[in-house]
Amino acid sequence: LITGAFMLLIITISTFVCITFGVMALYWLVYRPQSAATERLKQLGQTNSSASATALINEERPVTELAERIAAPLHRLAPPSAAEAQKLQKILMHAGYRSPNAPIIYRAIQLTSLVLFPGTVALVFMFLAWPLNSAFVWFLVTFILGFFLPRFVLDQIIKSRKQRVRWGLADALDLMVVSIEAGLGLNAAMLRVSDELRDVHHDISEEFELANLEIKVGRDRDEALRNLAERTGVDDLRSLVAMLIQADRFGTSIARAVRVFSDSLRTKRRQRAEQAAQKAAVKLLLPLACFLFPVLFIAILGPAMLTLMDTFINM
Repeated sequence: LITGAFMLLIITISTFVCITFGVMALYWLVYRPQSAATERLKQLGQTNSSASATALINEERPVTELAERIAAPLHRLAPPSAAEAQKLQKILMHAGYRSPNAPIIYRAIQLTSLVLFPGTVALVFMFLAWPLNSAFVWFLVTFILGFFLPRFVLDQIIKSRKQRVRWGLADALDLMVVSIEAGLGLNAAMLRVSDELRDVHHDISEEFELANLEIKVGRDRDEALRNLAERTGVDDLRSLVAMLIQADRFGTSIARAVRVFSDSLRTKRRQRAEQAAQKAAVKLLLPLACFLFPVLFIAILGPAMLTLMDTFINM
């Protein structure tokens, strides 16, 4: 009894010390004062850049700063290769994270989840005084979960963003046709679309604004449009960019080309909706077979079975 009480006291003290040091480390990471040189460079960067570009590309939040500070030592311990960093940068760009530190932050989140989930299981087993030998399966499951969970969440974010861009592209093309036919150039029409769709389709508005900013700083229009397609990863937007580049190169009417492409895009959008409606019946088959039919059988055949049981017992 005394040994059990002593072990419980040690586990309680160890848990309290770990939580205290963890909170202190988190507080130091969040509220650590930066050096004077860093503050000066940040002020110079904010002075030299425009307000819209700074707000759009270099958004700084406390969570981002915390992740960057955690990611710095982990990145020094296990630096990724150039090809892996470039591939991860492209994937994160499809999710809407365009910061240069985004791959480092993602790897820090992945490594932290790899350590945090099994560590939480170990603390639970120590706190409940369970034998650690029986925790091997839980360690393995939490390790796999910590490895695949960040990528699964990132894939869902990318899928959701591509869907929003795809559904907002048709409205953006309609507005672009109206703007070009009213006498605006392609750059001015893109800027107009970005301003008008900012509250309705924020993702497509943001991408058009970034493409317009690239053209303003001196980049070729073809390269800016290709970067627009690469940042989103949407096939419809790639087709639009290829069509705009060809129309601009050969001198054809951009308004007519955009109108034809908008009509074809709306037809494709309707076909996707019909395809999703046709898939709904097949997707509902498994839930109906697993959950609804057994309940119906119990509700319909249950009273008859009870009556038969009473009859056989009386016989």
